Amino acid sequence: MADDSRSRAEDSFGSYAAIGDSFTEGVGDPGPDGRFVGWADRLAVLLDDRLPEHTFRYANLAVRGRLLDQIVEEQVPRARELAPDLVTFCAGGNDIIRPGSDPDDVAERFERAVAELAASVGTVMVTTGFDTRGVPVLRHLRGKIATYTAHVRAIADRYDCPVLDLWSLRSVQDRRAWDGDRLHLSPEGHTRVALRAAQVLGLDVPADPDQPWPPLPPRGSLEVRRDNIQWAREHLVPWIGRRLRGESSGDHVEPKRPDLLPL
Repeated sequence: MADDSRSRAEDSFGSYAAIGDSFTEGVGDPGPDGRFVGWADRLAVLLDDRLPEHTFRYANLAVRGRLLDQIVEEQVPRARELAPDLVTFCAGGNDIIRPGSDPDDVAERFERAVAELAASVGTVMVTTGFDTRGVPVLRHLRGKIATYTAHVRAIADRYDCPVLDLWSLRSVQDRRAWDGDRLHLSPEGHTRVALRAAQVLGLDVPADPDQPWPPLPPRGSLEVRRDNIQWAREHLVPWIGRRLRGESSGDHVEPKRPDLLPL
């Protein structure tokens, strides 16, 4: 299996570029300036803390709603041009949730992109899918996501990539790790993913990403039903509407950090 833990004690990452979709852009984790923060930005802070002030550089090229081929066309060439010490590559999730998609085909295209990146940058960390057994809107896709996750791990083996294994991160099975739309992580969910990513890269982290959540009070069926109705009205119906109109949440959205700059 791919090595999920890398020690960089003598060779810290001096630059980092994140590529992907809404997960890597940070949707669900709003910042004070109106832009999303997210796990990649939080990982960048942890990497920056290991280096002298103003020497670490970071770019985030991710855009919400992007499919794998769009990421490969728009973001991979830019990441290769920047040639950072580290790239995190999370893509394919939006493809997998589309009806009729084939995880084997998506994985073949993902591997071609990994090969391109591995030839141009220092380290490529790839990301598996989440175990969606507890995510109502994605539970029925668990088998497809598991198949794609197995492919990602095999690709990581072939290209010696560290793996950010989200499937095994138990703490994100809790509903508090997810935003109200049930598709994106909450700020605490993003924080836990950032901590796990740092662990994979061999960093000492300030907290355990799998630390148990405090107990929740029991919820009655009426409360659950009310939450489901509100979720459908605020999130599901608009999402279906965009799909019917052929629109994406990322239309007219630009990358938030297109250049490698100090934090």
